[in-house]
Amino acid sequence: MNLFLDFSLRLFVAGVMGVLIGLEREYRAKEAGYRTHFLVALGSALMMIVSQYGFSDVLERDLVRLDPSRIASQVVSGIGFIGAGTIILLQKQIVRGLTTAAGVWATAGIGLAIGAGMYGIGITATALALIGLEVLSRCFKSIGMRNMIVEFTADNEEILKAVSANFRTDDYRISSYEMHKVVEEGKMRYHVTLVVKARRMNEEGLLLLLLHDFPGITVNKII
Repeated sequence: MNLFLDFSLRLFVAGVMGVLIGLEREYRAKEAGYRTHFLVALGSALMMIVSQYGFSDVLERDLVRLDPSRIASQVVSGIGFIGAGTIILLQKQIVRGLTTAAGVWATAGIGLAIGAGMYGIGITATALALIGLEVLSRCFKSIGMRNMIVEFTADNEEILKAVSANFRTDDYRISSYEMHKVVEEGKMRYHVTLVVKARRMNEEGLLLLLLHDFPGITVNKII
């Protein structure tokens, strides 16, 4: 096959693999979506091609020897900067974006593999990454607990006790909380921030639960 066509095919396949992983992240409304993963895979494949073939004219002279893995190793190190940018520390107990960061790192590896001409292993790695992201999350969704921050305002301490008691079940666990008393319009109000571990519950479900069971509180934020 013509080298230009071969290189173009490698870039195209790497880009497609990146888009497939990115679409799953986009569906989950994550920070790094299909465009980010496409560029990571495409750039990694390009760097791998340059590492392998970009210095062929130099190698033909003066018995020069170059390590073709040198650029690939720098890609693995450098991609950490992009991954770090997707990680968000909300509080000490809550970190978001680790899976997306790992996905970007894996996408770089897939791009390097396809850039090296290892189509089979690159496509297999893409399939396994999608299985790990989507299928495993569905199979083991009920096992793990998700950390969420709940901020609300209440008029009396009795409601606070009821809310606290409501979260002491198998499906919920309070990791930490903060409460501030504030006088607003001549009335004492309580501003509460809870860090809750919730099983089988998302932000919308938790909001509906609080509004239904505790009409006397005002939910300010759920993250």
